[in-house]
Amino acid sequence: MTDERTLQARRPEAHVNVSRIGFTSLKGARHVPRPFVDLTLAGPVGDRVFCLVDPVRGRVIRTVENPTLMQTTATWADGLLTATLPGAVVEGAPGFTGETRAVDYWGRRVTLEIVDGPWAEAYSSFLGRDVVLARAGGGDVVYGASVSLITSGSVVELSRRAGMPVLDAQLRATFTVHTDAPHLEDGWIGRRIALGEAEVEVRRAIARCRVIDLDPDTGRGRTEGLKALADYRRQGNELVFGVDGVVTKAGRVHVGDTVRPVRGPQ
Repeated sequence: MTDERTLQARRPEAHVNVSRIGFTSLKGARHVPRPFVDLTLAGPVGDRVFCLVDPVRGRVIRTVENPTLMQTTATWADGLLTATLPGAVVEGAPGFTGETRAVDYWGRRVTLEIVDGPWAEAYSSFLGRDVVLARAGGGDVVYGASVSLITSGSVVELSRRAGMPVLDAQLRATFTVHTDAPHLEDGWIGRRIALGEAEVEVRRAIARCRVIDLDPDTGRGRTEGLKALADYRRQGNELVFGVDGVVTKAGRVHVGDTVRPVRGPQ
């Protein structure tokens, strides 16, 4: 029998709005709220442009293994990269060397450009391990599709099941969409939705790991959301929350913009 919650999840026609936009210019650093974002066909401009690489193991540094990265912020604007770490601010124009290195990113090979400048030393000192800074191509160091979406109704439901408030920032989504019903976003899979000037084709549910339980400012354990997901959001071997998608029409999206289905051929 289909309950009302399932019907609501399948009915994306209700007009809802973007309540939060967020991303980080350095993979793994703090997920920073933004008033707007420009979407290109490659994804959000400025999102995960840079990453840290373990030069010995030849792989991109993983947030789940280095949660203190969330104590740092990184901003990439007007040709300047500004990294704020506890007790230090490192800013300047990155030196793009042209040197490339093929490294592992969660089981797939990605080719990154090594970046000269003071950031590698600063992060190596902070993390207590040697790292190098690299520039990634659009979407190269993104686990799924380039855009991710969650809804406030889903966050409220997860918080209820976890027994304490889960913050939007813990889910590190590009967009939080304000809804009353939980998991309305499930009904967007396989459809195109418009956000502000842009359009996104929603692909699939997002598999989650314990990063969602970390405090978004400190990287320390905060909630038991993953355990709650295991009770009600299991798909095969994955625990899922939110959806991801690809940009099909470029444009700017502001907080407060309407989110609506796109009519016509998908």
